Amino acid sequence: MSVSAEPTSVDPRRNGSVPTDTGTARPDTLRPHAEHAFADELAALAAQDDRPRPARWRLSPWAVATYLLGGTLPDGTVVTPKYVGPRRVVEVAVTTLATDRALLLLGVPGTAKTWVSEHLAAAVSGDSTLLVQGTAGTPEEAIRYGWNYARLLAHGPSREALVAGPVMRAMAEGRTARVEELTRIPADVQDSLITILSEKTLPIPELGQEVQAVRGFNLIATANDRDRGVNELSSALRRRFNTVVLPLPETPEAEVDIVTRRVEQIGRSLDLPAVPDGVDEIRRVVTVFRELRDGVTADGRTKLKSPSGTLSTAEAISVVTGGLALAAHFGDGVLRAGDVAAGVLGAVVRDPTADRVVWQEYLETVVRERDGWSDFYRACREAGA
Repeated sequence: MSVSAEPTSVDPRRNGSVPTDTGTARPDTLRPHAEHAFADELAALAAQDDRPRPARWRLSPWAVATYLLGGTLPDGTVVTPKYVGPRRVVEVAVTTLATDRALLLLGVPGTAKTWVSEHLAAAVSGDSTLLVQGTAGTPEEAIRYGWNYARLLAHGPSREALVAGPVMRAMAEGRTARVEELTRIPADVQDSLITILSEKTLPIPELGQEVQAVRGFNLIATANDRDRGVNELSSALRRRFNTVVLPLPETPEAEVDIVTRRVEQIGRSLDLPAVPDGVDEIRRVVTVFRELRDGVTADGRTKLKSPSGTLSTAEAISVVTGGLALAAHFGDGVLRAGDVAAGVLGAVVRDPTADRVVWQEYLETVVRERDGWSDFYRACREAGA
């Protein structure tokens, strides 16, 4: 027997999902969901999108890609880029969701996997909240379903006692579900996805029933390259995904652009100073992170030791945002070297012993000798004193 999941039965405290009333966002929401933050762009795309749309998709695959990569619509509406990277990567990801294959976004920390996952779900389904957050303690019921134990004890197993999880809801409603940090979930819990992804069915053996996915359902998972060996995906599960690798930004200019855009967005929500006044500092933070990450200076002349941290683009965004807050509350509102130095030090020196040696060597042999960086050198020395 097949049944459909009822959205109102979700209990966010039990299965890691969120409340189902996602139609509007409060004006003072700190971080609106993508479908709320960019509602105007999504509406403009939908109004001018005359291309074929897969079943239950809000936009065509072309419009979804345009939403992520940015562009100008025929009526002059400017769609801001949500992802700065190879166009083909986005096209393959969107095309995968238009098939019956699930999508696995793979990459090192800070390559915007979660960000891309959220925006894909928002553009495809208009709802990015059908989310399972993977941790070492994620139970199977987070992916499948749980029970209202008061009803279960009072009346035994019944449809009314069942609490649908985000994946079950997505199957029944033809939407996109998301699973974050898939490789952090225990292997036996991971494998509960196999039947869902291969048979498009979720059995409910306690009731002798099942939920069958309707057209439009698909799943996006993210996984971290650095987590290999934590809970490696079984070959059976990996075969159910198309894997798309999100690369680090290819050029310093691309990374500066990404950091600047995201810091501007975050800064507006926090009433922080405008970013253009601090572009030079953003460029220096990005340069430091890239050189230590790559193990060589930008000119290729000096080999460097790399610290234990990832020094990702996301960490650069965090450092600059923290620096802007310092400049706003304890400075003159202009981002300067002294505002970012402590954040850079904290991002680089994760291991107090080994990383501090790496940082001191880089500071004395590279930063100290670099033209125009004397203020940054002094600020970093003071931060580490």
